[in-house]
Amino acid sequence: MRPDPPAHGSCHAAWDGAELVIGDGVVERRWRRTGDGLAATSLRSVADGREWLARPSVQAAPTPWLDLPVEQRHWHFHVEKHPAGPVEDARLAAELVASGPTASLAMRFVVYPDCGAVQMTMAVLDGPHDRWTDPTPPTGSARNDRREDSAAASGVETEAPPDAQVPRLDLLELLDWRPPHLRLTQVVLRDRTDLHNELVFENQWLLHPNEHALRLQGNVFVLEDPLTQSGWVFLKLAPLPHARPVPTAFDCFVDERPNLYYEAEPSAQFGPCHARWPLAYRVGFVGHGATGFAAGYSWAMLHFAGGPDGCTGVLHALQRRLRRYESGRDGLFVSNTWGDRNRDARINSEFIGREIDAAARLGVDVVQIDDGWQQGTTANSAEAQARGGVWEGFHRADPQFWKPSESRFPDGLEPLIASARERGLRFGLWFAPDSSDDFANWQRDVDAILSLHRGLGVDYFKIDGVRAESKLAEHRLARFFSDCLAGSQGRIVFDLDVTAQVRPGYFGAVGVGPIFLENRYSDYHRWWPHQTLRNLWKLSRWVDPARLRIELLNPERHAALYAGDPLAPANWPPDALYAIAMAASPLGWFETSGLSGRFIDAVSPLVRTWREHRDAWFGGRITPIGEVPDGTTWTGFLSRSPTGAYAIVFRELSPEPTWPLPTGVPGRPSVLYGEASIEPDRIRIERPLAFALVTWT
Repeated sequence: MRPDPPAHGSCHAAWDGAELVIGDGVVERRWRRTGDGLAATSLRSVADGREWLARPSVQAAPTPWLDLPVEQRHWHFHVEKHPAGPVEDARLAAELVASGPTASLAMRFVVYPDCGAVQMTMAVLDGPHDRWTDPTPPTGSARNDRREDSAAASGVETEAPPDAQVPRLDLLELLDWRPPHLRLTQVVLRDRTDLHNELVFENQWLLHPNEHALRLQGNVFVLEDPLTQSGWVFLKLAPLPHARPVPTAFDCFVDERPNLYYEAEPSAQFGPCHARWPLAYRVGFVGHGATGFAAGYSWAMLHFAGGPDGCTGVLHALQRRLRRYESGRDGLFVSNTWGDRNRDARINSEFIGREIDAAARLGVDVVQIDDGWQQGTTANSAEAQARGGVWEGFHRADPQFWKPSESRFPDGLEPLIASARERGLRFGLWFAPDSSDDFANWQRDVDAILSLHRGLGVDYFKIDGVRAESKLAEHRLARFFSDCLAGSQGRIVFDLDVTAQVRPGYFGAVGVGPIFLENRYSDYHRWWPHQTLRNLWKLSRWVDPARLRIELLNPERHAALYAGDPLAPANWPPDALYAIAMAASPLGWFETSGLSGRFIDAVSPLVRTWREHRDAWFGGRITPIGEVPDGTTWTGFLSRSPTGAYAIVFRELSPEPTWPLPTGVPGRPSVLYGEASIEPDRIRIERPLAFALVTWT
């Protein structure tokens, strides 16, 4: 008799030597042992009892990226209940290791109670092992040698084609799907926003036996049964394809061999007992992103119901398990000194004192000094040419690089941080881990961050200058982040800049903190609020908005550059600019001391109101509503939870003064903030480029 499987809440995992079973109360997966691997036999949604596989997989998946030596291997199974970590939720982790004398194959499975997702990782280990380990890639490990050309985003403010050679086909999943009608969606995401502004593309296929082979790149793929509006999401927790040190020609494929021939009719020769019956689409996912003895990227299969909103919900839910939202730590309003393009020319004690005073009047939560607070000089400094600024090799350039500048802050940062605390503000700094020699100085960078955190009480760091071009660099960068988070008990928040170079992107470091999305400057005539709104709206279907740092600038700067433009920043009410950012994690991309009294008076009441409702907003399922923003639509965001709902509604330059409110939301809608009124099932906003914050009670 099989013993009861170890459990953690609704999660369970069991192994009897031939079959692995793992589930989280919403989904359950099964594999059978085949050779030194596992072949999928069941993919089931628990609520409706639906089996999604037409038949067991024809071969093992996942498969390693190495040809393992033929040798006898012994299987070891271990299950452990992990309490909540510094940022991650409590979970159940199962390890299955096929241990051999010269090489071992390890698989790790992670589930969170009632999440609807099973997360997996594979590692190839040198020698015998009975437990999972994450080996350090050797020096000289695989490297992304696709260099950026002179016009590309280097991160210093002044692509190459994918590799043609197809690498070894290292499978993650190989599944024959039961539904005869499936919609496949490929989600193409872009970062390096110094080069790109359109960041999300969705390509769809309604699968058909005549469809030629599909070979698709990406991190997110959706397989949906359009008849039930339910399905599965494949999510690769990795950098975007261009940024991976081990390139993959494709991440998803649909088998080119048709599963039903024209002449084949159900019969004794081709019927229910035939290997090719029923019709089944074979879909595979590939690319561990590893070489040699190493661990690959993690991936997850997530089940959803309820169409696009359900798909968004399960993706956001997993991201919240990898990094849980904490009141008072996440979703805060951060100001940053760089957005007005004075670089570090003004950074000194007197200037930061004025920044703190103005930030407090505006309602900022965290006042952050960008590049220039430190002793060392970077290539972006206003003094870079005179002082030999660098963009990596910081410790080599100056052993005291990450000490506060004595010339700019003769009394240190302590008096300024104390002043900020007295005003109810937290403090943040800019930091760039040293990318040189594959982050060889990562431990020194950990020490520098924890010294600033423990010694000065700095909790918020914008992370810039990252160039993770090798597997060793990826590994060390991950250690940098994890050791900082562990050393601060999760109190440190990193804003991970994805504007340039080779960086973890949207899904390569989910637990780290928000994504610093864009450098947009009105100085260069490159900031339009509706474009910011568009990027947030499109990304919010796939990336939890709490994980996106979204900017508003000072609209009174460089207004002449936008003369005659109906969508000029100055044409938007100032509080509407904040309303765009507050749907995510707001960034004041300006010098607060340069804001006019008019701007502060217009925005600060909304900031105060938003602070009262911020946790409730982030406590709900956030989905985009209305049309894709393009400057002429009605659009916005809806947050729905069991206890209530909110909407942030924008009227762009639409000629229509009213718009239908989302349906199916329980309660009576009312305007919480904004010049708007509620009509039966509709909202009226008289002024174009304005907004309203609506609540249902």
